[in-house]
Amino acid sequence: MDLSDHISRRELLRWAAAAGLALPLSGSLPRLVAAAPAGAKKHVADVLRFSTRPQGWKGAFGFVTFRLHPVFIDGDRAYHIRTDASDASFARRVGLVHVPKLAAAIKAQAAADYFIFTNGASGQLPVISTAPNRPDFTPAFRVSRVTFSGSPRRLTSAEQVRDAAANGRLRIQATQTVVNYPVVKWPGGELPLDRERVAYLGGGQLLRAPDVQKREVTFKLQQCFPGEWYIVTDTSATPMAPMMRIAASPRSGLLTRAGATAKILVFGNGIKGPGPMGFQPSIVDSLPGNPVWSPFWDHFTFTWADGQKPRVVRNQAALLAVENAGDLKRWPGTPDTNGQLFVVNCPVPISAPLTWRPA
Repeated sequence: MDLSDHISRRELLRWAAAAGLALPLSGSLPRLVAAAPAGAKKHVADVLRFSTRPQGWKGAFGFVTFRLHPVFIDGDRAYHIRTDASDASFARRVGLVHVPKLAAAIKAQAAADYFIFTNGASGQLPVISTAPNRPDFTPAFRVSRVTFSGSPRRLTSAEQVRDAAANGRLRIQATQTVVNYPVVKWPGGELPLDRERVAYLGGGQLLRAPDVQKREVTFKLQQCFPGEWYIVTDTSATPMAPMMRIAASPRSGLLTRAGATAKILVFGNGIKGPGPMGFQPSIVDSLPGNPVWSPFWDHFTFTWADGQKPRVVRNQAALLAVENAGDLKRWPGTPDTNGQLFVVNCPVPISAPLTWRPA
């Protein structure tokens, strides 16, 4: 069942208002000063610069700048970042977070195609089979290696790759490696830029637009307990994606049933803070490097029961204890999704102590 069956436009607007969504305003972009705090650990080699502190803006988030990677799709170009991989040696070689769970996307048919050329023609880029604004989009790609049997020629679409394989001009070796390569710029679109820089959602998750000349893009760096700093790129909740101002990735919803997800525990009321809905930082159930961790998070909302005094909860064990005591109510998805979970893609490039303290 599609999530859009459960969410009305009124409910979406109410959810977005609670999360502090605002339209982008004009204004100059800030100068970004990289500063790694004590105890920070960088998990992704493609992170060029980052800071966990605001750079003169009101929002309680830092920034992280990634290297951009170009690919071909249907005769045009798209650009993505690299964050995670299911295969340990691939992750180590490229400098990504190792996420064994992602391998389950293959059997669940939750992965798109990512073709890498071993002997391509001049100017050959990797080829992807899908991008945002398509009903089959997912940033979970299965890596395949393409080798020409004769003289290589440049291919710019997945259809061309498959046709050439069918005609015996090349061989496709599908690997068991699944990567998380969020697409930030694609034919006809890109992730929105937030010029206001006040709210978690605001005008978007980018602080600097994709720069295809420098091959860089800068995201908001959001914080959650127990010490993860993450970005938000896309969601399986297609009707909510425009309100969240991120990409819709309908096919990533299949990752939940495949067992390839982790959990984000979001607060829907209580102490004001930098969380997705305007309250205390969220809690995730594991850390990068743990075999149960995944950047694809099943979204759960927790609300304090009537009459209960909210307090800061800093880890999953403490949250479950408060829930079991009846002080917190769990909502799969949000209170407005009628028990329907959705997935948000939230890679974690940095681990560091949180800067937030309750007012």
